[in-house]
Amino acid sequence: MKKIEAIIRSSKFESVKSELSKTGANFFTFFEVKGYGKQLSEHVVYRGVEYDIGYIARMKIEIIVEDQNAKKVADTIRQASHTSEIGDGKIIITHVEEIISIRTGSINESAL
Repeated sequence: MKKIEAIIRSSKFESVKSELSKTGANFFTFFEVKGYGKQLSEHVVYRGVEYDIGYIARMKIEIIVEDQNAKKVADTIRQASHTSEIGDGKIIITHVEEIISIRTGSINESAL
């Protein structure tokens, strides 16, 4: 099994969610996160004064899939969140050793 973590633009979240549902990946966890990278943080001008509003708001998606579906899900996330601009985000894929369902006690694939 693989864990896919994706940091994407907040504006692309609905697109990614919609495309993931088409792959059969209907369950994932997401968080609002802030980060710092090559894209500089946003600046806002208010009453003639420029303010740095801090770090860049992003969404983090975490999803666990069977090994054979990892590439398809990662490609789907990439295509749905791609803008060709700096700050599109990152996708990280790691190996998951074991999953246990709290409710049923099922292990690994049957726990998904």
